[in-house]
Amino acid sequence: MPTLIAGIVAVVVLYSALQMFRAANPAVLARAIKIVGGVLALAVAAFTGVRGELAVAIPLGIFGAGLLGWSPFGTTGFSSLGGVFGGAQRTAGQSSRVRSQYLDMSLDHTTGVLSGRIVDGPQAGHMLDEFDLPQLLAMVPAFDAESVALLESYLDRRFPAWRQNAQDDRAGRQRRPAAGGKMTNEEAYQILGLQPGATRDEISRAHRTLMKKLHPDQGGSTYLAARVNEAKDTLLRTHL
Repeated sequence: MPTLIAGIVAVVVLYSALQMFRAANPAVLARAIKIVGGVLALAVAAFTGVRGELAVAIPLGIFGAGLLGWSPFGTTGFSSLGGVFGGAQRTAGQSSRVRSQYLDMSLDHTTGVLSGRIVDGPQAGHMLDEFDLPQLLAMVPAFDAESVALLESYLDRRFPAWRQNAQDDRAGRQRRPAAGGKMTNEEAYQILGLQPGATRDEISRAHRTLMKKLHPDQGGSTYLAARVNEAKDTLLRTHL
């Protein structure tokens, strides 16, 4: 009878393992293999213990319990079980989160993917990956310094060449007038964080405030500072 019970347990465990093997991702699979091994070791330990072979049952049982997350030097409460059966959030790996006034950023330790959500301003609630590079650069000058630093880290991962492209674009504008790429008033207002119809004083004040954060001499972005200057010039031309 003990042999029959052990055989049934082994069949059930093996079937469950095969199901998990088919459905699990690599991280879950590695954890599942440890659990299956631990359960099998405990089953064999119980079987040999019933037969009186304690010299085999005890170390085998300790080994199986160790695979399930328990150690005689400190228990973890069989936390591995929760990793497989506790939902997707437990199997996704650790992540780091940093929040600023405008951004909530998350870095997945396993994949290295950096994601971000806008938490304040007109685009609040949207993810950064919903926007392309020009759209991101257009909204950033309104951010605080910490949010700008976070966004630049995000851009470095998503658009590795964005800094070089920005420098090339700025150099091209300095060499010749842009053909078909002239900044519109609407875009200039967005960059300076102003409403249409702002006065000259408001434009100048917004420009000074942004340049304190974005000027290269203050550790800011050369490209963004150039965009702020262009936005100011664009709007002031309409106030002549």
